[in-house]
This record gives sequence, structure tokens and C-alpha cells, in this order.
Amino acid sequence: QVQLVESGGGLVQAGGSLRLSCAASGRIASINTMGWYRQAPGKQRELVASITSGGRANYADSVKGRFTISRDNAKNTVYLQMNSLKPEDTRVYYCKLDNFRGDYWGQGTQVTVSS
Repeated sequence: QVQLVESGGGLVQAGGSLRLSCAASGRIASINTMGWYRQAPGKQRELVASITSGGRANYADSVKGRFTISRDNAKNTVYLQMNSLKPEDTRVYYCKLDNFRGDYWGQGTQVTVSS
């Protein structure tokens, strides 16, 4: 079993920054992908960014140049640095871990960007 605990969400003004963290614990394969997804009410969950255990990152077009994903493999922790936030970034953000044992999700953290 794998547990994911997110932190760092909150309320910020447009143009501001937030940093999300997600710490994974449990039976985690060394080869895995961790990522951040987000979801608005009534909408599908969408990929924001992901990063492999080898460090290869992938971003949604809507956040390229503004968000940066990183990870600390020794701590099984992934981070999402979000800069130049826009009101349309307001969502619940979820952490996800993929490995050969399956996919695991965090409980979500709310990010609200005021105009």
C-alpha cells in the first residue's frame, strides 16, 4: 500500500506563487512516475505535470514556463512550483504515483487564485 500526503495549497492573488509538496510512503518501486493533476468542479481531472524517477518531466501546455515539477527520490517527494498564477489555475490539485504495483492518488489540495 502507498500513501500520498499533499501540502502547500491555499489562496493567492493573481501573479503570485505557491509550492505544492507530495510525500509518498509505503511500498514504492524505485522506478516510478509522480505527477500532479488538477480538477475543477464538474470537469475531468487533467494532467498538470509529471516526472519520472529518472528526472524526465512533462508539462501541460497551459502551465509551461510558469510551473516547475521536481522530485527528491531519497524522500519520495515531488514538488510543484507554481509561478505567475492565474485565476484559471484555481482547481483542486492531486498528486499521483504510478509504479508497476498500480496507481495511487493523494487526497487533493485546493489552490485558489483571486483576480
